[in-house]
Amino acid sequence: MAVDPEPVGRPYPRHVARLQGVLTTLHTTAYRLTGGRIGGILMGLPMLLLTTWGRRTRVLRTTPLLYLPINQMLVIVASNGGATRHPTWWFNLRDRPEALVQLGLVRGRVRAVPATPAERQHLWPLLVQLYPPYARYQARTTREIPLLILHPLDPALRQSIHDWNFDSSTR
Repeated sequence: MAVDPEPVGRPYPRHVARLQGVLTTLHTTAYRLTGGRIGGILMGLPMLLLTTWGRRTRVLRTTPLLYLPINQMLVIVASNGGATRHPTWWFNLRDRPEALVQLGLVRGRVRAVPATPAERQHLWPLLVQLYPPYARYQARTTREIPLLILHPLDPALRQSIHDWNFDSSTR
């Protein structure tokens, strides 16, 4: 039985992981307290709060993430900054694809579905256009950075998703 080689990528030193945890907590707290007025847009980019159930702990975990709204869906990127492993929230969604999302004041349930190869081929250039560092992240690692499509399950969340016209050909 062949063993896949270990993925190559940027490892996270402990101090960077700790700092990232503190910044995530601050971002999440500010977003929640202000209904997204603080933290809903970061450096001109749209941010959401993704809450997943820990696959081992069953504790709710919330992460602020950049997203691409397209065709009443949200596309998120499991880049982990080009690290060797997928982010923890990706593993949580793999094991339990239903999650919660907050966009501004609106919260709702979503179902996460991995992008198909054809969807990824179509969406990846749009995501790199939105956030060019994604291309550097992909170059840092041998793993293919997964894209997840979040399908809103609640009507209020579905209505709050706005297509920013990144891709008018899919309408």
